[in-house]
Amino acid sequence: MNDVSRRRVVGAAGGLAGAVALGGLMAPAAVADSPPGRFGNASTKWRGSRSANGWEILDEAELHPIEGSDRFSGHQGAYDVREIVNAILYQGRTGCQWAYLPHDLPPKSATYYYFAVWRDDGTDQVIHELLRCQVRERARRLEDPTLVVLDTQSVHVAAGVPAVTTGHDPAKRVPGRKRGLAVDVLGLVIAVVVLAANTHDNAAGVLLLDQVAEHTGGTVRKALVDQGFKSQVVVHGAGLGVDVEIVARNPQDKGFVPQPKRWRVEQTYGILILHRRLVRDYEYRPSSSASRVYWAMTHVMTRRLTGTNTPTWRETQTAAA
Repeated sequence: MNDVSRRRVVGAAGGLAGAVALGGLMAPAAVADSPPGRFGNASTKWRGSRSANGWEILDEAELHPIEGSDRFSGHQGAYDVREIVNAILYQGRTGCQWAYLPHDLPPKSATYYYFAVWRDDGTDQVIHELLRCQVRERARRLEDPTLVVLDTQSVHVAAGVPAVTTGHDPAKRVPGRKRGLAVDVLGLVIAVVVLAANTHDNAAGVLLLDQVAEHTGGTVRKALVDQGFKSQVVVHGAGLGVDVEIVARNPQDKGFVPQPKRWRVEQTYGILILHRRLVRDYEYRPSSSASRVYWAMTHVMTRRLTGTNTPTWRETQTAAA
C-alpha cells in the first residue's frame, strides 16, 4: 500500500485497523417470483443486499469521503452508503443497465454520483488496497508483494463509447480497448490501466510498472511479462529497480500452456470476466473502466475473506427439493 493510501487509512474516522471485509454484500439472483428491472414487488429482497455479514468489521467512515464537501448531488444522507455499494457491486456482477437497477437499491442518479466521486478521489482504490492487504496477510504474506505479473487483454466496446478512446488491436484482431493488469502471485490486482486497443503493450507495461512502484512503495523487485512486451519495458523497469523478465514460450508447445507463476494473471482475467460489466467495455471514460476492475476485485476479495460464495441455480434447485 502506498503512502497516500496509508495516510488516508490512518486518518479515516473511527480507524480501519480491525477491518477485514465488506463481505455478504450482494448476489446476482433475485427472489424467483420477482420480474427483472425496477418493476418487482416492493417487498422483494435481493440476496445479501442488506446483509450485515462482514460490514460489522469494516469501518463505514471510509465510505464517506465527501462529507464536508460543498459539491453534493442532493442525495447526501438520503441513502444508506451500504446500499450504494450494493448497487455498484450488483451492476458490476450482473451487467445490467443503469435504468434497470432493482427497485430496492438506490436509483441511478445517486449510485452513479457516488461511483464517480469515489472513482475520481481514489476511494475505490483505497478500499481495494485495504482488502488486498488483508487477503495477503491471511495467506501469511507481507502486505506488499516482491513479484508481480503483467499482462494485457483487448476487449470489445459497447455502442456509445467514444471512438477517440478506442482502437484496433492488430495482433488479437479486436477493436476496442486494452485492459492491462499487474497482479501478485495470489492473483490479486496491484495496478490497472485502460488504453485504446491499438496501444502497444510496451506503453501499457510502462504505465503498469509506474503504478506498481507507487502502490507498493518500491517493494517489488521482479516482474514477469510475456513476449508481447519488449526491451522498452525492461529498461523502464530497471530504472525503477524492478527486474523485468520476458518469459519465452516453448516453441514446441501447442495451444494454451500455463506458464509457471504467469498463469496467475490469466486466472485473474478469467475471474473478472464472471462480472458481466467487464465482458466488454461499456464505460464512457477509461477511468471508469479501471474503477470497475477495482470494484470487481473488491467483490472477489470480500468473498474470500468471509468464506461466502454466490449460489448457482443448481444449488438453489437442490435446496428447494
